[in-house]
Amino acid sequence: MADITVYTKNNCVQCKMTKKFLTSMNIDFKEINIDEHPELIAQLKAEGHRQTPVVKISGFDSFSGFRPDALKKVVAAKAAA
Repeated sequence: MADITVYTKNNCVQCKMTKKFLTSMNIDFKEINIDEHPELIAQLKAEGHRQTPVVKISGFDSFSGFRPDALKKVVAAKAAA
């Protein structure tokens, strides 16, 4: 299964929705809170991300924001594996 990392920050509604979606689909993910790791903010911005959450999935393009369309592709890939 693809390794999934979700970069979040405190009080982020889209972050909460993304985590809830992944959890509801029984998809394991690693969460990194950028409020607790501010050294990562410059790197994420350099990659073109302007909002949280930033979702990085091995084998897929990373994206930011709550993107159920992109998350569903991951679910489908997991089901096919």
